[in-house]
Amino acid sequence: MTESTATLIVLVEDEEHLAQGLLFNLQAEGYATHHESDGDAALEYLLKTQDKIAAIVLDCMLPGTDGFAIVHALREARRYTPVLMLTARARPLDILEGLEAGADDYLPKPFELSILLMRLKSLLRRAAWQNTPAPAELPPDEYSFNHRTIRFDALELVAPNRTTHLTMMEADLLRYLTDREGQIVPRKDILEQVWRVHEDTDTRAIDNFIVRLRRYIEDDPGSPQHLLTVRGIGYRFVANP
Repeated sequence: MTESTATLIVLVEDEEHLAQGLLFNLQAEGYATHHESDGDAALEYLLKTQDKIAAIVLDCMLPGTDGFAIVHALREARRYTPVLMLTARARPLDILEGLEAGADDYLPKPFELSILLMRLKSLLRRAAWQNTPAPAELPPDEYSFNHRTIRFDALELVAPNRTTHLTMMEADLLRYLTDREGQIVPRKDILEQVWRVHEDTDTRAIDNFIVRLRRYIEDDPGSPQHLLTVRGIGYRFVANP
């Protein structure tokens, strides 16, 4: 790791040539870096380190523990460091698996360096906004329904008995649905407009992600009242059933 007070980016990538190029360019941008090439070693470091990590760039395919399992383990341990996942293919199923595990953004290989740096800066900027108190004169960025409040600025869903941390992608999807309260939202629109996955045909891979959101917002996730499935089309959010 570079000895620096600069923003620390952890890169988990086993392709040595790619990793060295990314490390060089990240350091040239002024970031401090730490590199792991093995999934098991990366997970151990990420769970035990006292380093203040700003973001993680994580390959999905690694020797040992894969990237999907790493990000899932981090979220289970309540480690909410932003994760930019690198996927070998741009298949929606692969991308959604990473988002379902708890990744905040994704980038399919091969990618342009400028795009990776832009996505990384976006994650860091949003994380900084999350940790910056809003000016007193501005209303909070939130949406309330059924004794629950989605705090988009803090990436939290506050319910009567618990507060759930949201990933940026979860918050983006909830905002998209609540902005269209009462409207039918096709799966294709969610894939393309929220997650930037361009697919010619509809996919049901997103359903597993919706199941998790129902655990956050429904009194009885098995009989949802707010996040409804519209068979063969998509979903509809209803604030007041």
